[in-house]
Amino acid sequence: MNYQDKTLTPSIRSARIQSIDMMRGAVMLIMLLDHVRERFFLHMQVSDPMDLSATSWGLFLSRFAAHFCAPVFVFLTGVSAWLYAHPSHGKPRSARAFLLKRGVFLIALEILVINVSWMGSYHTLWLQVIWVIGLCMLTLAALIKLPRPWMALLGFVIVFGHNLLTPIGFQPSEWAYSLWTLLHDRGYLVSEGALKIKVSYPALPWMGVILLGYVAGPIFSQKPNANSLEASQRQQTLLRLGLSCWVLFALLRGFNLYGETLPWQAGVHFGETLMSVFNLTKYPPSLSFLLVTLGGMFLCLVALERYFSPDGRLGRVGHGLSVFGSVPMFFYILHLYLLLLLYTLAKFTFGANHGELFGVNSMGWIWLIAGVLIVVLYYPVKRFSEYKKHSTQAWIKYL
Repeated sequence: MNYQDKTLTPSIRSARIQSIDMMRGAVMLIMLLDHVRERFFLHMQVSDPMDLSATSWGLFLSRFAAHFCAPVFVFLTGVSAWLYAHPSHGKPRSARAFLLKRGVFLIALEILVINVSWMGSYHTLWLQVIWVIGLCMLTLAALIKLPRPWMALLGFVIVFGHNLLTPIGFQPSEWAYSLWTLLHDRGYLVSEGALKIKVSYPALPWMGVILLGYVAGPIFSQKPNANSLEASQRQQTLLRLGLSCWVLFALLRGFNLYGETLPWQAGVHFGETLMSVFNLTKYPPSLSFLLVTLGGMFLCLVALERYFSPDGRLGRVGHGLSVFGSVPMFFYILHLYLLLLLYTLAKFTFGANHGELFGVNSMGWIWLIAGVLIVVLYYPVKRFSEYKKHSTQAWIKYL
């Protein structure tokens, strides 16, 4: 297919990149719901995996939906790095400097900006999703010269093999504890003193995900060469990937063979059994967790391109999603500080009603608050997105 063919409408020619923005936008809104839950429903904290005896269906579904956020962010970061290295117009270029600068920027942002938005002050430094994306970008920068087959092999080995490492553990007094905490076991790097440091997102599995995202970059290429795929072929490829992930999950999880630390168990009714099957480990993400979430992402990308593109049936919805996905970091920072402000005002006005916390009494309120915030945040996000498109300032691109 010649991507310069003038018979193609602009919407069809740009659908792939828009589908990536729409996918990002969709998970940003899911993430907003989860962060509203963490602000106003923290008195019903969830464990990892979840304690089903103390988790309602509404809470389970909202938390399960949030599982899709980090895998989509990390995988599409790898895709974006490949698209940067292979622009639609011009010669290929190295993505190493691109990844190094943005990786360091994200780690600094996690430490200096994101942590304050969660706690309002420093007492524990939480190394969370922004930190792990930054660390993954640095890893990809170091491996960027690997041939794609070798990068694919390494990514698959990490994603499919890291569950074998689960029995390995180290005590804080042992020499490998800090490295293993960074890579595989969630825990404190510094557990005492004025500033504690906790790794919430062990990085090793996410490194495999970003490598596979980079390898998958040609699927979304707009460059008219042998690596590019036609829209129909690309959708078929994504459909096969998504279904393959889900079939493999069904086999491994259905028979409790491999890929999850907590075997599922039959409940007293079908709903409990279903929750047990999909009660997956996120810290670090198990193979089952990644098969479900990445498989869902592949299928969603197909649906977004087919039905949510500008000329699709749900074009307006797709446009709204792409607005949120076009400036993800701006939205991320803005919504966290807005939630901090709202929570502070609510606690000051109504007082703590759940121990030391203020919280609402049902998940219905969480959905309502999230829905209102989507409307409130849409216009500043849209304005910034438009400003970013026309700005020549380099730092703007980081948001």
